[in-house]
Amino acid sequence: MRLPEAAGPRSGLEGALGTSSRPLRILIVGDSSAAGVGVDEQAQALAQPVAQLVADKIGRPVAWQLVAKSGINTKEAIELLLNSELEPADFLVTAVGTNDVTSQRAPTQFLQDYAYLVKSLRQQTGALGLVATGLPPLRILPAAPHPLRWYLGRYAARLDRILKNWIDQDSMARYVSLDWAAKPLEMARDRFHPGLGQYRHWAELVAEQILDLQSRISIHPAE
Repeated sequence: MRLPEAAGPRSGLEGALGTSSRPLRILIVGDSSAAGVGVDEQAQALAQPVAQLVADKIGRPVAWQLVAKSGINTKEAIELLLNSELEPADFLVTAVGTNDVTSQRAPTQFLQDYAYLVKSLRQQTGALGLVATGLPPLRILPAAPHPLRWYLGRYAARLDRILKNWIDQDSMARYVSLDWAAKPLEMARDRFHPGLGQYRHWAELVAEQILDLQSRISIHPAE
């Protein structure tokens, strides 16, 4: 079963729209999960809820932009962004890696491309903060039969460890684990992507990390 990407806008402004404060700006980049496959609307997916949660917490508008496409790996995400018009951003949220597993890309190449992706995004948008989503727990993937599920799970765990170790070296970056999502009954009907409740929890975790970084970076309304 192949589900579509969530419908709705790929950019917007959330929160205290009546204020004169400059919006906090968030760019979300990723694959099918970032694009909202598994839910109907972007308002139920990742990007827009993250912006709304952050806006509600800081009492300031949050502008968001989503650049995502089903099926892309990290190298293809770089190519996608080369052909995209990116708005300035304060924070980046990345969600790629699953398709690096399924396309069997070497761990060293995966990390090299991920680092290049982040560097390029920071240069293009001016963003300082990064929230990187870990790889999903493919070991429980209902859509894949055993032993393929076992193999994909081990490969995903390996890339996930490499990614986390790299993120931990960057004081302006945070890692969000998806290991909590190892609950097949909560997944979307394609038995591959997150379900509605899982998207909501994911958005909450990402928003928490953005808020932590924002308190450290001190991006003020007048900037």
